[in-house]
Amino acid sequence: MGAAGSKLEKALGDQFPEGERYFGLENFGNTCYCNSVLQALYFCVPFREQLLEYYSNYKNGADAEENLLICLADLFTQISSQKKKTGVIAPKRFVQRLKKQNELFRSYMHQDAHEFLNFLLNELVDILEKEAPTAKNEAETSPPEKVANGPKNPQANGVQKEPLVTWVHKNFQGILTNETRCLRCETVTARDETFFDLSLDIEQNSSITSCLKNFSSTETLNAEDKFFCDKCCSLQEAQKRMKIKKPPHILVIHLKRFKYIEQLGRYKKLSYRVVFPLELKLSNTVEDADSEYSLFAVVVHVGSGPNHGHYVSLVKSHNHWLFFDDENVEMIDESAVQTFFGSAQEYSSNTDHGYILFYESLGANKNS
Repeated sequence: MGAAGSKLEKALGDQFPEGERYFGLENFGNTCYCNSVLQALYFCVPFREQLLEYYSNYKNGADAEENLLICLADLFTQISSQKKKTGVIAPKRFVQRLKKQNELFRSYMHQDAHEFLNFLLNELVDILEKEAPTAKNEAETSPPEKVANGPKNPQANGVQKEPLVTWVHKNFQGILTNETRCLRCETVTARDETFFDLSLDIEQNSSITSCLKNFSSTETLNAEDKFFCDKCCSLQEAQKRMKIKKPPHILVIHLKRFKYIEQLGRYKKLSYRVVFPLELKLSNTVEDADSEYSLFAVVVHVGSGPNHGHYVSLVKSHNHWLFFDDENVEMIDESAVQTFFGSAQEYSSNTDHGYILFYESLGANKNS
């Protein structure tokens, strides 16, 4: 990629950010799903900085066993410490570890980038929790995001203790509250759940804002879906809705572009046009104050179906937008981002659609 690398350096010229590195990642047959997510995470600056800091502290105990966290930290360290500003790196150690750890990613089949992101973040949390001094004396507990009531249920394993909050949690974890109102006695039951990303149902010619509104819309539970009200001690009609109680510092939105079609007996890709803004106001929160976010990365699925295709990523770094396609990295204009919203018609030659969106909070107090 010598020529492409120097082309990128020429394009940026003296605007090339001090100390930044733009490296493509080699594809090992079918690892574009992995490469596209890794680029998005690398340009998630608070996550990258904490990972590099973790690795510099970790290196003192070099005899510890290799795991996915160490492989990721090693890869990010390799990129950030390159003498050249651009080039290509082979994430071989990371991919080998990933395949060793999870058979799902071993085959040469087309993989799902969202499944990979989910697996990776949960795996990093598991490793950090096991390393925490307090975790060693206690019975194994589920990762916090799998506990229905999240941090609000400290007695989950019989020990009165707050779940460990790692730097992965501090970046990605938010809290949803699931409110159910009994229509007979008006009692509201609220249950908290933690999340690392929001998976949104999509519709044709819609926007992220409308998808989020639908996500938090009120649903009536009746007929065979009635809710057991503790106060009435019986099944009752109820209204249910989901709101964001604590918005995360990094908001990851997964657009559900792959839908199971009963009649076909298989998944179909929805190429719907879903507008995602560069600046997002999150209004479906428990507190009515809007949380403001800025888009910094998009993982794009290229292709017409769920079982084949390709992944690329768009990344915003120091106010420039870059396009990462495995080994290749090039600058793109900000206006090009809208070409990845999707197709307004079902059969379109454009098959490059935004799939996972990464937004960073503009609020300085979100790291607390």
